[in-house]
Amino acid sequence: MKIYTKTGDKGQTSLIGGTRVWKSDLRLDAYGTVDELNAFIGLLTTADLPAELIDFLTGIQHKLFSVGSSLATDLKKTTLKPASVIFEADILALEEAIDSMNANLPPIRQFILPGGNHNAATAHVCRAITRRAERKILQLLQHDTEIDPLLIQYINRLSDYFFVLSRYITINQGDKEILWET
Repeated sequence: MKIYTKTGDKGQTSLIGGTRVWKSDLRLDAYGTVDELNAFIGLLTTADLPAELIDFLTGIQHKLFSVGSSLATDLKKTTLKPASVIFEADILALEEAIDSMNANLPPIRQFILPGGNHNAATAHVCRAITRRAERKILQLLQHDTEIDPLLIQYINRLSDYFFVLSRYITINQGDKEILWET
């Protein structure tokens, strides 16, 4: 199988459904940001973390492929493939993971700066990229692109997950959170 097709050599690519768009299209920016997030999660999975966290992060990576596929589908030309659907159960899984980690964390009394340790800082990078992906997706929505509301909820909850994960990693690896000094 050849990796290169040469069909994008003039700056355009195809959406699922066949529509040709510029590679600078807002839709590609959105799912490209999701891809970037997925790459950083891959980096985080190489950290010395408990196996259950690595497994959960890998599950998120799989779900982000669904998000990207959903965003890449031109619903005016074709229907969403079953593998591209986000379910309420996906959001509930994030909420349960957040609640489980958060139950063992001290209350937040100040803003927390990204850092703590390398792994926590990587989780903060994932949080920031998730927020950027969310902004890109919302821009698509504002330009009358049909977006599943559950996809938007999933991405919103995912940034919360990465914030709590960063705190969880910092504290469970014996480091201190960096509090914003006002």
